[in-house]
Amino acid sequence: MSVAALDDTPPSGSEQRAEVDWGARFSRIAVYGVLIFAALVFLVPLMSMIFTSLKDMDEIRGGNLLAPPSDITISAWLKAWNEACISVQCDGLAPYFVNSLMIVVPAVAISVALGAINGYVLTMWRFPGADWVFGALLFGCFIPFQIVLIPMARMLGIMGIAGSIPGVVFVHVVYGIGFTTLFFRNYYASVPKELVKAASVDGAGFWGTWWHILMPISWPIVTVAVIWQFTGVWNDFLFGVSFSSGNNQPVTVALNNLVNTSTGVKEYNVDMAGAMISAFPTLFVYIVAGRFFLRGLMSGAVKG
Repeated sequence: MSVAALDDTPPSGSEQRAEVDWGARFSRIAVYGVLIFAALVFLVPLMSMIFTSLKDMDEIRGGNLLAPPSDITISAWLKAWNEACISVQCDGLAPYFVNSLMIVVPAVAISVALGAINGYVLTMWRFPGADWVFGALLFGCFIPFQIVLIPMARMLGIMGIAGSIPGVVFVHVVYGIGFTTLFFRNYYASVPKELVKAASVDGAGFWGTWWHILMPISWPIVTVAVIWQFTGVWNDFLFGVSFSSGNNQPVTVALNNLVNTSTGVKEYNVDMAGAMISAFPTLFVYIVAGRFFLRGLMSGAVKG
């Protein structure tokens, strides 16, 4: 047998598996490389903000924005929290941070509760026109914020809560009901009908079935709705600047005023520290509860 014939011998099974393993390993390395690069692209601005907030102004003027601080100081954080001048007041972001808490907690609680009730009624009680009601709520989800500013301002004036924290809460509740109803309606539509029928046979009424049967298994979608509403209400700027005034403004509006307030030398470290303070609650929520958000979506939030 010639040497050429020996060279044409097909590779053995172990050699084929080795080639497959190397191919799979290279693909995995390439995927991880792309993911790491994308993560760095998104994290560079965040790291720049953190580094800048921990430097003093002399180091900021003479150094690189992406370089870590040589001497870490939290003076900019302290000033942004309770000393920075915002408009005509110099009490920092602390009172406006409290305002945002006073807005987000009732707005989230009320909109999620109403969304749960609406979703249950639209799923289990097929009254005439139920599909039209649900369609109207869905239509409300896609109305641009800017369109409702003037009618909502008029409504708040009639109600006597214009420029106040309750007025901003009312706006977020009205605008959030459509989304929370969509979440709960689609989730309840995926619940087996036999479970509801069994509760009815056991003597549970319409509301008893919702409270004792469906609500205990609704925590995944409750988590989705709470995180959705919390981030939307906390990060909102347009409604806050349009429907609040003076000391009732949320932290996002106060941060904008802080950055645009000129009191002499521009303190970029204070601005960055204020931005981090404003963003901390949403970062904390997604870091702690992000996996529950995805788990809740997979449990039926996007099923129809």
